[in-house]
Order: sequence, then structure tokens, then C-alpha cells
Amino acid sequence: MQGVLEETLRVVLRLPEPLTVTCAGRTDTGVHARGQVTHVDIEGAVEPLRLLRSLNGVLPEDVAVTAVRQAPEGFDARFSALARRYVYRLCDDPAGWDPLTRGHVLRVGRPLDVDRMNAAAAGLLGEHDFAAFCKKREGASTVRALLEYSWQRTGVGQLEGTVIADAFCHSMVRALVGALIPVGDGRRDVSWPAAVLAGKVRDSAVSVLPAHGLTLEEVRYPADDELAARALQARQVRGEVHQRG
Repeated sequence: MQGVLEETLRVVLRLPEPLTVTCAGRTDTGVHARGQVTHVDIEGAVEPLRLLRSLNGVLPEDVAVTAVRQAPEGFDARFSALARRYVYRLCDDPAGWDPLTRGHVLRVGRPLDVDRMNAAAAGLLGEHDFAAFCKKREGASTVRALLEYSWQRTGVGQLEGTVIADAFCHSMVRALVGALIPVGDGRRDVSWPAAVLAGKVRDSAVSVLPAHGLTLEEVRYPADDELAARALQARQVRGEVHQRG
């Protein structure tokens, strides 16, 4: 998506080379994003509404810009963010399966107990080293603050898992969901996901679920006058202390 947006900006603004677009988060391949936020540095004045219409006139049908505005001083789409909210959607009953949502919902073969899943999820909340649920990158921290993890039924056979954290590692959400499926269907004890977390190493028993069931729904930011400080703090935590140029 980043590459598509960069090339579309180049075309719309009639630039010789693409601009660099910064996204609030890099989603795994195949994950949907309804609430992605980006920033780009543009020289000269640009009328936001005109740019929005021009971009949507060129972008492919599976990508849309929903709002454009001048960013406040100190804003960084990635580092200024306080939290990201993802939702994973499951169907555990053939009676509730909607074929039209097959690109956004994962079918599971056994009925799931939401109360057991929520009890297990509660044991993962807080700031921890989530190495057990991440595809580790060299030199990158796997410490994250998991702010919310909860499941609810939204209809017959339909479940939504909401996961909110200050940031996520590669494949982390899909692994967190994969750890709760065997709890929900009774194959694992409620305490098992917390035990995996405490181990701080990848466990082959934790399935990284398919990407298509996951959607980035929202990115949350502090007040405008706190954006620069938040960006600096996030860079320091992740070992990337530098300024936007």
C-alpha cells in the first residue's frame, strides 16, 4: 500500500521521483487496514480536498484516502502514535458463515468458548517481552505494552477479537489470536498462553493465523501539543533517535 500511495502521489503532483510516505504501522502481507494513517512531506502549498479527490481518482479500487489535512507541528504517523487497534474476525459455526466476508473472516472447525478466551487473554495484558509471539528482527525490541485483548460474539458463529497495544511486532497479533484458539476449543488450559509468554521464545504449538482475518481499525494519537514529545519517546524506546528532516 505504501508503494502504491507513493507512486500515486508522484503522478498526481507531477513529480520526477516518488515522495517517501511514512505509515503508522507496517501490516503483515494480506492484512487489511481501515484506519491506516500516513504522513508525507510536500514542498509548497497543497489544497487538502483537491489532493484527496485527485488521489482517489488515480488509486486502484482496493485503496482509498478518506481524509487529507496539514499535519500539526511535530507529527510523525509512526512514532507519534499512542496505540494501534486491530480486530481479528472468526466464524466457528457453519450456520453463521457469510461467503461474502470470506476475504475478511477466518473459519475455524470447532466451537469456541469466549469466556475461556477472555480469561486467557487477561493473562497477557501489560508490558512484557512478547518474543514468544513475534517474528524477531535483528536489533529490534520485542517489548510491547498490550493495553486490551478481548473477544465478543457479534452474531451466530461470529466472533471479533480486539487487540490494542502501543505497537506490535511482526506477526504478533496473528500469533496472539492463534494462542487463544486452542484455549477456546478446549485443547489447551486457560493458563497456557501466559506460560508461552513467560518462555520468551517462539513455541511451535502457537499457530500464526492467516492474515486475511485481521484488520487495522484505528491508530490513536495524543493531543497536538504532545505529538513531538511522543515521537521522541517512541524513537528512544526503539533505538531510533533521529529527527525528521
